[in-house]
Amino acid sequence: MLPKLTENKQEIPLKSLETAGHALLLLPVSRTLPDLPGSAELKAVMKRRGLKINDLGKSPVAVQLTGGTLVAVAMLKADASTFEAHELVRKGLALLLAEHPKSLTLAVSGDAAFKARASEAAVYAALVNAAPLPSRKSKPDAALKTVQLFGHKSADGCARIKALAEGNVLTRSLTVQGPDELTPGVYRKRIKALAKQYGWTVEEYGFDKLKKMGAGAFCAVAQGSPAKDAAIVRIRWEGGRGKGKGSKPVAFVGKGICFDTGGHNLKPAKYMQGMHEDMNGSAVVLGILAAASKLKLPVALEGWVALAENHISPQAYRQNEVVKALNGTTIEIVHTDAEGRMVLADTLTLAARGKPALIADFATLTGSMHYALGSRMSGVFATSSALAHQASRAAIASGERIVVFPYPEDYDSHLDSTVADVKQCSMEGEADHILATRFLSRFVGDTPWLHMDLSGHSCKGGLGAVMSDANGFGVAWGVTLLEGLKS
Repeated sequence: MLPKLTENKQEIPLKSLETAGHALLLLPVSRTLPDLPGSAELKAVMKRRGLKINDLGKSPVAVQLTGGTLVAVAMLKADASTFEAHELVRKGLALLLAEHPKSLTLAVSGDAAFKARASEAAVYAALVNAAPLPSRKSKPDAALKTVQLFGHKSADGCARIKALAEGNVLTRSLTVQGPDELTPGVYRKRIKALAKQYGWTVEEYGFDKLKKMGAGAFCAVAQGSPAKDAAIVRIRWEGGRGKGKGSKPVAFVGKGICFDTGGHNLKPAKYMQGMHEDMNGSAVVLGILAAASKLKLPVALEGWVALAENHISPQAYRQNEVVKALNGTTIEIVHTDAEGRMVLADTLTLAARGKPALIADFATLTGSMHYALGSRMSGVFATSSALAHQASRAAIASGERIVVFPYPEDYDSHLDSTVADVKQCSMEGEADHILATRFLSRFVGDTPWLHMDLSGHSCKGGLGAVMSDANGFGVAWGVTLLEGLKS
């Protein structure tokens, strides 16, 4: 639940700042500090710490006013990127939200263009960090109830920012739930509840149905779980375009492995820790659908989420088996911990059969992408340079940074098999992010396709606007991409 937001075009009254409790003040870069409550205290703190005024553009500084209000002050550069603006605001808010206030005041000062940009970053960061994520602590942290913005009033009441924040919070709330809380069966029920909330229609392809259909790649992974609650779930939203107009939908596909043991190629404890978050790609898809539904974007959307667990059991799939995917491709199993590309193979096939205008998939897929980029960006692959440019523009605008990678055909030789059409992966592990993309490309046909390997889905200490390690990377990017497609 997001806090109540109120906006006021007027500059914050000085008396209000003195009694606000917790306030963030965003100023344009300047050589001097404006005369505001706390200016003397701020100058004293900066002098003590040996800071110059331009240091406020790198690290916000907090001071306590005489009346007890804690004010964080930051200066935002006019040419700062969206990511830089989000990072600066997050650092300022962290100084305030550490005290778990029930109300928060945001104030922006400067020309109209600066106020619009600064207020957007401030409101988004405040909303995405407002409510505590699901926790089973006996004494949960208090939630932020109200946010007041002074200095700017948006034309739409911050509708877009609220929708992005709602989608981000949904994604993170699903991602952090433990494997005992969010099994595939529970997840399916949760999606049905979300469908009622947002006006989606849901179609489920359960394990038995998929087995009969010949979805051998998905079922190979799912068969190791005794619960047999795995499914591929299709979610549809007609959007603002209305029904029956004939335009092709955009399809989002997400990996939803609710827990990943590695299967027979069992992960060591160090790498099994956190594997309840291996369903993050599916949560990103739901977050995008939620935000797009709130905004009533004039596009038809489909979400396809592959929900399963990768267990070790007598029934679990093994190395050297050969399975047949839904599109008829035979796959030699090389490593049972490369299960993500298996469940995505059949899910991408189903999505492609609907002949969408575009497929974009999201997955916490390879360790090699994390080695390539770390946890502060994600990698993207695209079937055309035009799509790659659209993906990059969406990244710059949204503040969720990506790197576009090539995936040339000559890498296919690493996946040559003597007993099947293709190997699942290479045992060497070299360039696995590229090999995984080459593998997945066999299941999208001629459909325009974007693949995001979510190396940035979790970043210790937060990333961009988000303070929690799990940051919802991909939601703002996906919505921004959609907005670019419709224009």
